[in-house]
Formats: sequence, C-alpha cells, structure tokens
Amino acid sequence: MELGICVASRIDDIDYVVRAEQLGFSHAWFADVQMLWSDAYATAALAATRTSTIRIGTGVSVAATRPSVVTAASMATVNQLAPGRTFCGIGTGNTAVRIMGLKPMTIAEFDRYLDELKPLLHGEEALVTWRGVTSPVRHIMADEGFVNFADPMPLYVSGFGPRSIGLAGKHGDGIVLSIPPQADVMKRVWNRIEAGAAEVGRTIDRESFYTSTLSTIVVLEPGEHADSDRVREHCGAFAVASLHYAYDQWRNYGREPSNPAVVEVWDDYTALLDRVPEAVRHQRVHQGHNCWVLPDEERFITPELMQSTCLIGEPDQLVERLNTLDAVGLNQVMILPPHDVRYEVLEAVGRHVIPRLV
Repeated sequence: MELGICVASRIDDIDYVVRAEQLGFSHAWFADVQMLWSDAYATAALAATRTSTIRIGTGVSVAATRPSVVTAASMATVNQLAPGRTFCGIGTGNTAVRIMGLKPMTIAEFDRYLDELKPLLHGEEALVTWRGVTSPVRHIMADEGFVNFADPMPLYVSGFGPRSIGLAGKHGDGIVLSIPPQADVMKRVWNRIEAGAAEVGRTIDRESFYTSTLSTIVVLEPGEHADSDRVREHCGAFAVASLHYAYDQWRNYGREPSNPAVVEVWDDYTALLDRVPEAVRHQRVHQGHNCWVLPDEERFITPELMQSTCLIGEPDQLVERLNTLDAVGLNQVMILPPHDVRYEVLEAVGRHVIPRLV
C-alpha cells in the first residue's frame, strides 16, 4: 500500500509537495478544477522542479475542458521536467464542469476521448476529432526537447460509476476512484474493471494495473474519540464534499443517495440549497469544496458521514485497514485534507502511518 496526496492546486505552496516527498508519500495528484484552484499543470510543473522522487501528475485532468492533444502535450511537458515520474489521471469533470452549471462528458464521449489520448501519450499518431473534423495528429517536434514522450506516462482513468470504471479496464493502466474505504467495495470494483477489459478482449493483470482512491486520513491522538472537534476539523471538508457530489448526481440525473449517512441529512441539506436561486446554484454547491466547511454546512458533519468517507483511527488501526485494502487489490490511498490543516494531517500520516506500512 502506498499513500499519496491529492493537491488542491495552489501555485505558491509547492513546499507542501516537497514536504510530502520528504515524509515518504508516493504520488502528488494535482486537481484540475479551473474555477476553484490554480492551474493544475502550472502547479505540477513547479513541483516537478522542486522534487526528485515523488511521482507527479493530474488528479484528475478534465477531458471536457481540454482537448486530447492539449492534455497529451501538457503531460509531456511535465514529463520533460520529471522524466519517468509523470502520470496522467483523466476524468470527465464531475466538479470542474458542474461548477459552470454544465454536465460532465457522456460515457460515449469519454470513451472516444480515451481512444485519442492513449496513443498521444505514447508519442504516437492518433485520429483526433475536433470541431467535427477527424484528422491524423501527432506531435511533430517531439524529439527537439520541448516534450518527453520517451519515458512512459501511465494513464489512470477516473471511474465513479460502473460504466466509467469499465472504461478504465478498457483503456487505462490504472484507475482513480473515490469509493468508501471498505474492502467489499473494492472487490466489486475489480469485477467492473475486468468486465470493461473483456469487452475489447483485454486481460487485466492485477499486479500491474494500478488502483488508487481518494479519501483522507485522521490519526487519532491517545484517548481521542473519533467524533472530536479536532477530527471534524481534519476531515469535515472531505466528508461534506461527498454531499456536493451526491447533490449533483441527484440534481442532474435524479439519482437518490445510497449512503445511509448521506440519506440521514439529505432533506435538510437539499432544503438549504433550495434557498439559492436556481440560476446560480451551481456556484453555491461546491463553495469551499474539499478545502473548508461553510458555517451553514457544519451541522451535516455527522460521525456516520465521517466514518463512511474517511479513514479515522489510531496508527495501528489505520495500518490494519490499509493492509486489508491492499489485500483486495487497492494500491494507493491519496489523501485530501482541509486546506487550513493540511500540513498537520500530512505530518501525522507521514510520521505515524507511512513508517508502519509494509
């Protein structure tokens, strides 16, 4: 089991990634949400120049806002700075597109996009469709030092639902998830990955297909309860972000939440958002997203919501849970702590959990 960090990209805080490398975190995933944070690629490039071992990539880049050729060239530019350490996480844009009041890419559109992106990341020619015209495209100055396609850049496909998880099996070198940190959920994910691969006659090697999930970790202090004020401060933003996602799924597609912890607060939460005018509600849903909790959302941080979305425990308990997840085929948990306490969480996990992992 490896532990990585998901970075709410901030251009003037590269020290955070530097410290993560020093503490033994394996990956830095730069979130690509254009109307929330700094540009993911600019931030990743700076981090690449300040680090030497931690792997650098997007967590995840948004297919809906970046044509495949742009994504490939951007990744290869970072790869020129961090050769052999660069990876490409790619998704449809659950947050990045919805904060503009739009829906993410359809599965069919994402499937076509991945068909284009995969060869481009290898420096190969791809048939690219843009503005209704399909043409063969390749980087025509790839050997002149502007970009680096020679060192492999693994393609990690973001999958939240069954069909997008299937696309990871069809196209990806790995998958980026955001699932409850539970072993039985990971077993179902593997079934969907392998089903997607089987559709194109591909066989997945579980040893080499890389799996990661987004969560956060709170290391309990001796005698501390799992619903203390400090725990709420250290994981509340991530827990509330699960409500943001559930609301978008319900608002856009009519999907009722299935997590009992979400259901428990659902009526109150939707009533809160209903008070925001429809025309600008998309701007309100993700306010503070994964960085801090708005005052009127504090009441939704229940012990059940925290436990169902985050890993909370004493060091030995956390290591036991992580090893259980590793045993069912999860390779990495990337943590996304709240902005104001991110260094505290980083230090606690780096000092008390990473050294105990085998």
